[in-house]
Amino acid sequence: ASITMKSMEDQVVQEELGYQDDEESFFQDIDLLQKHGINVADIKKLKSVGICTIKGIQMTTKRALCNVKGLSEAKVEKIKEAANKLIEPGFLTAFEYSEKRKMVFHISTGSQEFDKLLGGGIESMAITEAFGGESGCTWILTAQLPGADYTGGKIIFIDTENTFRPDRLRDIADRFNADHDAVLDNVLYARAYTSEHQMELLDFVAAKFHEEPGIFKLLIIDSIMALFRVDFSGRGELAERQQKLAQMLSRLQKISEEYNVAVFVTNQMTADPGATMTFQADPKKPIGGHILAHASTTRISLRKGRGELRIAKIYDSPEMPENEATFAITAGGIGDAKE
Repeated sequence: ASITMKSMEDQVVQEELGYQDDEESFFQDIDLLQKHGINVADIKKLKSVGICTIKGIQMTTKRALCNVKGLSEAKVEKIKEAANKLIEPGFLTAFEYSEKRKMVFHISTGSQEFDKLLGGGIESMAITEAFGGESGCTWILTAQLPGADYTGGKIIFIDTENTFRPDRLRDIADRFNADHDAVLDNVLYARAYTSEHQMELLDFVAAKFHEEPGIFKLLIIDSIMALFRVDFSGRGELAERQQKLAQMLSRLQKISEEYNVAVFVTNQMTADPGATMTFQADPKKPIGGHILAHASTTRISLRKGRGELRIAKIYDSPEMPENEATFAITAGGIGDAKE
């Protein structure tokens, strides 16, 4: 599903859409609420649940805010009111919105073919999902290198299946002649043990992005569904699993838009019971159901080719045609396939 018209346009930049001003207004600190009569203790409560920007308040329902310990309904009303004073909730013209979209950047995958398939690389303010392929380690380094439309930056890696291998990064660093220690220093790593823990880590992620605005460019979750499958294994638990998954994906989408970062998640495949009836060539599909399908802006299905070759195909994207790209996985990460 295309998530373009959702909440980026909620934030109108008061000045003429100057690029520099845009960066500033993009991260409006929640402390600004003090000027509008909200006390420091309440602001602290908001920060404790990972709400650090004015936009973050706008992206949270009153009901959710009332669940924050120590915030009464009256206080929440006041907070919402104050936040609305700081952000004009008005409409944008499509032209203004296209100016706003200029902040979106693309992170190279390391393969030109693959980047072309993705329309320039892994997009910021969006969730890109890859299934059927390698672990997320392979994607890490390229985000640190300056790209065509942005300066390099740091990465957060949330690992749910214990697949993260720092040595892998050293090999990739060699390919780009980058300093090993510097490369490893730019990656913040956390291991998630349950789906709840995975969700709690996102609060930490939001706080980190807020502490160092504009420094982090990529959030990787490898893999997004593994812990949900473990925690909700029974048939009767599917509804609850999907509801929790929806909350997490919504949080991810908000974080990516609030802090202008790219979110990259890996996923597993499952046999599609309905596929044998329709004679599909590839009867596997990503798990997570409709909820994950609608949350991901771009879905990439990966399959093995000869040797180190992999074939990436766009799987139902709103913007991209369903093309394929062939790339190679080498010791140095993702690269172009050699003829």
